[in-house]
Amino acid sequence: MIKAIKGFNDILPEQAAKWLQLEAILTDVLGRYGFENIRLPIVEQTDLFTRAIGGATDIVEKEMYSFTDKSDPPTPLALRPEGTAGAVRAVIEHNLLRGDTPKLWYIGPMFRYERPQKGRYRQFHQLGVESFGSALPDADAELIAMTHLMWQALGLKDEMHLQLNSLGEPDERYAYREALVAYLTDKQDQLDDDSKRRLTTNPLRILDSKDASTQAVLADAPKLAEFLGAESVAHFEQVQAYLTALGIDYELNPHLVRGLDYYNKTVFEWVTDKLGSQATVCAGGRYDGLVGEVKSIGARDGAQDKKPVKSEPAVGFAMGLERLLLLIEAVAPLADLSACDVFVVAHPDVYSAGIGYAQNLRYARPDLRIKMASATSLKAQMKKADKSGAALTVIIAQQELDDQTISIKDMQTGEQRTAAQNWLSDAENFSCERSSQQ
Repeated sequence: MIKAIKGFNDILPEQAAKWLQLEAILTDVLGRYGFENIRLPIVEQTDLFTRAIGGATDIVEKEMYSFTDKSDPPTPLALRPEGTAGAVRAVIEHNLLRGDTPKLWYIGPMFRYERPQKGRYRQFHQLGVESFGSALPDADAELIAMTHLMWQALGLKDEMHLQLNSLGEPDERYAYREALVAYLTDKQDQLDDDSKRRLTTNPLRILDSKDASTQAVLADAPKLAEFLGAESVAHFEQVQAYLTALGIDYELNPHLVRGLDYYNKTVFEWVTDKLGSQATVCAGGRYDGLVGEVKSIGARDGAQDKKPVKSEPAVGFAMGLERLLLLIEAVAPLADLSACDVFVVAHPDVYSAGIGYAQNLRYARPDLRIKMASATSLKAQMKKADKSGAALTVIIAQQELDDQTISIKDMQTGEQRTAAQNWLSDAENFSCERSSQQ
């Protein structure tokens, strides 16, 4: 039997119904903030990710699915491991920043080669949100406030906890990096193996280590906040002031650095204690230099040194939908919705009339989901109706045609009665209320 590749999962109809409910709630909140949808390709040039994300990150070093195409010479390509770099590329390519400050969202699969585990797969799905054009701290606070509203809409506001940090500007972070490396170099023998490797590649990620001995060493390490300039401190303090004014609780986490090189200033994570080690559900931050970095890709050698490429401020976040669904199922399950409100059963001898009735009803009642089975026996069709989850079954046979009526069976009570053919066409006679949550 041919099976799906490990870490690449089918989402079956029953599961997909929950996905659709989740996506509808999230996109409704995005619409309330005036964010617009953008659809991005799954495949991009590999250079986009190596330059934007950082060559020393785990994503680029170990996790990215990369290959070459059949062009001559071959072009290095990659399945997107995250969405921000592609969104920035699209904004630049289509001049969306010209005289505008676009606010965009996208949703879809991302790809990383790592050991599959619950809530983390090789093909996973993210909602990504990017806000361009504002360097002010209100843009940071707006995205955090929007995620806060999403948790309320999903019934998760008591399960999500906000962590904040500031990475400052690149020069501030570089000075801190040098001090951190100098401190940890003398204590290498006390670090876990992964942190020893990162000491020469991506030392800030050592702050993220879950190893107890490494965290003990970090307790007396230099703090990034000590290296921030006045402008970075003021920006971060204003973000906190906005969140306080909005009544959004947060915790300052000096070890929060994120795993991508493009972040500066504000970074944040929404975490939960309901998923074990898979604590982070949504994360993001500011990336004011990424637009300029992507613009410079492909420039002639030395060209960017002669004429610096102008960047644009931006801030964004992404949330893993698999992990979010796991949390929802644990604390605030979405309602089980059937794929059908009304099931139409028609005797094989008058099946054409049944098809016509169902089609006319779809025109008259676009709010209803109406299904039919194939033209088998009434008994076989009724079995399908029983399994459909429909609230009502309409039965049409020769007698109903002669009398210009329909038989209606309530699928919960089993009660059956006769009604006029146009009875269901009137929404006042039957409405099927659907709740997005229990």
